[in-house]
Amino acid sequence: MNLRNLIRIFLTLAMFALAILLGLWLWHHYEYAPWTRDGRVRANIVNLAPDVSGLVTEVDVHDNQLVHRDDLLLTIDPLRFQHALSEAEAAVAVRKASLDRSRSEAARRAKLDGVVVSSESRQASGYEAAGADAQYRQAQAQLEIARLNLERASIRAPTDGYVTNLNTFVGDYVSVGRAALALIDSTSFYVYGYFEETKLPLLRLGQLVDIRLLGGGPLLQGHIESLSRGVTDRDNATGQELLSNVNPVFNWVRLAQRVPVRVQIDTVPDGLMLSAGMTCTVIVRPIAPKKSAKESEKKL
Repeated sequence: MNLRNLIRIFLTLAMFALAILLGLWLWHHYEYAPWTRDGRVRANIVNLAPDVSGLVTEVDVHDNQLVHRDDLLLTIDPLRFQHALSEAEAAVAVRKASLDRSRSEAARRAKLDGVVVSSESRQASGYEAAGADAQYRQAQAQLEIARLNLERASIRAPTDGYVTNLNTFVGDYVSVGRAALALIDSTSFYVYGYFEETKLPLLRLGQLVDIRLLGGGPLLQGHIESLSRGVTDRDNATGQELLSNVNPVFNWVRLAQRVPVRVQIDTVPDGLMLSAGMTCTVIVRPIAPKKSAKESEKKL
């Protein structure tokens, strides 16, 4: 066998070995390396629902507007609540006058002797004064409720954020407890990475993470905040007899379950626009091995 044939055999074997190593590396990278392309940018969404019902008379924001805490968003017709407040104030005045009269009558009868006023009459006047005091405090409570209803007719932003998908307009009737608009908290953006279960043993709380948005832009830094402790098992529904309804079909190819992992974004660069629902790639940095005590002593 000449040298040329040996070189050909060596190159063939080397290329074959390189292909095997490359295949093993790709298998490990895609099946076991702690990264995923299935990441989603999410944020806390506040559904603002009115505490009182009525017609919308003012809409002080527009769609996708940035608002700050306590900014006025919507105004519900305040006339009914103003009239209710005036009525409550008048009721307090009436109850106060009745209380003063009852107390004065009770005090006057308490000073008279038993010949003029009986003890039963004194007790009755005392009970009447106590009842008038209770009615006065009740009227005061109703007054505070009327003031609160008038205040709640103006819906304000509970936090800094963006108004999104605004579908409430002047003339609409809004009801108590029914969301009128949505506000995305601008300080609450985070990422959910859906990792296959085969990669979970490589993840640790607090582990550093690189986040690469699909739309480009600078690389974001974050850390693992928490791992989900459960996902829905769609093959284990409950039957009519309250027993497990197990699907009898089992495929030979088993797909690894994806488990949500919450990643907190440490810093957001200025000028970068984040939108809830954006897709991204989540790459978990490997944990640096701990140095032994002997290595530390050698460096010292």
